[in-house]
Amino acid sequence: MNWDQIEGKWKQVGGAVKKKWGKLTDDELDQIDGNREILVGKLQEKYGVAKEEAEKQIADWERSL
Repeated sequence: MNWDQIEGKWKQVGGAVKKKWGKLTDDELDQIDGNREILVGKLQEKYGVAKEEAEKQIADWERSL
């Protein structure tokens, strides 16, 4: 699944996002609303990782879908 598909189906993939990154709240998932850059920022904030690491985690997760 590519990011355009994920963005379009954000409500459906929200459960998978919560499973992968459990520190994200439902409100934060609503704020992200499929926006990859916002997700990167939230992962940096919640998990204390660098932008590159957050992007790598997202890419790995995206490939797993």
